[in-house]
Amino acid sequence: MAVGLCWRLILPVRGQILGRIFGGADSIESGTLLARGIHSSTWWDEHLSEENKQFLKHLTAEEYRAQTASKLCPLKDEPWPIKPWEPGSIRVGMIAVKLGMMPLWTKSGDKHAVTMLQVRDCHVIKYTPKSEFDGKSAALIVGGKNVSPFYKTESTMEIYNEAGVPPKQKTSVFKVSDNAILKPGTPLYAAHFRPGQFVDVTAKTIGKGFQGVMKRWGYKGQPASHGQTKTHRRPGAIAAGNPARVFPGTKMPGKMGNVYRTSYALKVWRVNTKHNIIYVNGSVPGHTNCLVKVTDTKLHVKKGKNENLPFPTFFADGDEDLPDDLYDEEIFQFNESSVRYA
Repeated sequence: MAVGLCWRLILPVRGQILGRIFGGADSIESGTLLARGIHSSTWWDEHLSEENKQFLKHLTAEEYRAQTASKLCPLKDEPWPIKPWEPGSIRVGMIAVKLGMMPLWTKSGDKHAVTMLQVRDCHVIKYTPKSEFDGKSAALIVGGKNVSPFYKTESTMEIYNEAGVPPKQKTSVFKVSDNAILKPGTPLYAAHFRPGQFVDVTAKTIGKGFQGVMKRWGYKGQPASHGQTKTHRRPGAIAAGNPARVFPGTKMPGKMGNVYRTSYALKVWRVNTKHNIIYVNGSVPGHTNCLVKVTDTKLHVKKGKNENLPFPTFFADGDEDLPDDLYDEEIFQFNESSVRYA
């Protein structure tokens, strides 16, 4: 079994790590150390000094390097062959974290609101051939954002151990063509996408709870005077006429939001290769810090922009040396002069 992360070792290894930091294992057995509970994201470093925090971070990095360098890591075997791009090829997507929004300006002076999506610890976890998936296309399971293995089942951890990657917070299945398959354990970076292309972003919308028809469906409401009593925000008659019944699908009050939605054909304006951030045009579904799925657009009108892309993905150890920021040719960069004299 591949070596686990530091989080997996915090509780069992009492004398080596926690004994050095907290002064022995007696405090663990007595329950004083875990009084706050491991459900909190800050419980492990709440009472640690800066030196001990750096020690744990250094140990975690060593554990991750040992895991990826072990003989069980699939990337240590023979690499899978890389096939060229062909018309109709479908690349894998990735999972990113929604950071927020910011403005960008083009050289013509137009202002565009963009959403920042950061790719965090995104890896290919499992490959399913065409014959075992649906008979039409192969599939790749991709996971993003490392999490603690405390709440992962043993069967789930076996999948991550086979791929040689830490457990992920979110996993998704992406259909790919036969020439775009990737080996499990392959990392994915923001440079997988390039400025100028169009992407589709899928995420779960912000939950609004139970809402009335004015907020949920945009009804204008009823008059606020002339005999109206407690009906100002109500939908009004819903079964008038013949037949006198309510048809299925009638717009009524109910729960709003918290459903998966996809924004299609969002242009990529900028890609930061240093921090793995993708700047896409407009807004995307979901709240801040939610996990989203990003793929090449499926709209045929915009697919022409997706031909000259790294295929099947961008490899950090490849021959391509990229700068820290990639910009679309229309974006104005503030380190350039804005006024030119003839």
